[in-house]
Amino acid sequence: MTTKKYESYYVPAQSHWPIVGAVALFMIAFGAGNYVSDNFGKNPTTDGYGGYLLLAGIALVIYMLFGWFQNVINESMAGKYSHQMDHSFRQGMSWFIFSEVMFFVAFFGALLYIRTFSVPWLDGAGNNEMTGAVLWPEFSATWPLLKTPDGTETTGMGWFGLPLINTVLLLTSSITAHFAHVALEQNKRPQLKAWLGLTIFLGLAFLFFQVLEYSHGYSDEMQLYLTSGVYGNTFYMLTGFHGMHVTLGCIMLIVMFFRILKGHFTPDSHFAFQAASWYWHFVDVVWVLLFVFVYIL
Repeated sequence: MTTKKYESYYVPAQSHWPIVGAVALFMIAFGAGNYVSDNFGKNPTTDGYGGYLLLAGIALVIYMLFGWFQNVINESMAGKYSHQMDHSFRQGMSWFIFSEVMFFVAFFGALLYIRTFSVPWLDGAGNNEMTGAVLWPEFSATWPLLKTPDGTETTGMGWFGLPLINTVLLLTSSITAHFAHVALEQNKRPQLKAWLGLTIFLGLAFLFFQVLEYSHGYSDEMQLYLTSGVYGNTFYMLTGFHGMHVTLGCIMLIVMFFRILKGHFTPDSHFAFQAASWYWHFVDVVWVLLFVFVYIL
């Protein structure tokens, strides 16, 4: 009779990082809401505290990420993790990415509902002739909506130019991230550093061009603001949240890069790198959908 061998399962000590993360996310949500209300509401003011609270929340999130990463890295390098822990990490990362998928599903759902139902209804579709005639008599069901009920006009953001450049950058970064993963599995450290460094560069370039795109949108030429009706709302909400996720992905890849410089990871043990790669591919897929549904269609 054989005796089944059980692995030891490491249970970490109580951590303060989840509480720090929760406080940081609350500060970001509350600060962002207050900042938008103060700066883009009917009576804009610069005396609010929302911007400062938002920046403080972002700084606290970055502090939490690096602190929590450091604890996990130290535990991993100390040999405390087993195959069971690795399985737990895979489940955790899978559920985290699933929650992010559902986050964007909600925003895409709102965008499609507006374009498929709300906008046609305002133009009298679906036996709503009186609705359109009463609410907005001069309304014409077109997308993007470039004129709000109060007469404010804006300009649609085309897909050519910076959005297309950013699409090429992110798709290329997904390829370089895959090559970096292959290099790690083959224990080719120089190639791993080169491909991962290139991936990080492409991600940062994407963020740089997105800032340029937003600057162009807020210029006197385009006048595409967050307050530019439902089109401006959905455009900045979807692309802005995606940019936030790209920023988080870049932070994860940078942490992986410094770990690789320190000699961490082996071909048989590198789930932290794999998790960051999963997240980066997820960010790329979301951008492709954004490019199609926000910019092209």
